[in-house]
Amino acid sequence: MSEMVWRKSSYSTNTGTECLEVADSMSDCIPVRDSKIPHGSTISFPAPSWSAFLAGLWHQALP
Repeated sequence: MSEMVWRKSSYSTNTGTECLEVADSMSDCIPVRDSKIPHGSTISFPAPSWSAFLAGLWHQALP
């Protein structure tokens, strides 16, 4: 997965200690990794599950 383009949240800073990165994928799974360990393990989530997770985050962020 090293050829993938990984991206962090725009809310992340370089001083943060806990951050995930995601990469776009040509498959039905979304790869996720720990930004502190870029050459470490990744985990992939089915695209519908990842979308539901993000929707839940947005719902929690609303006032």
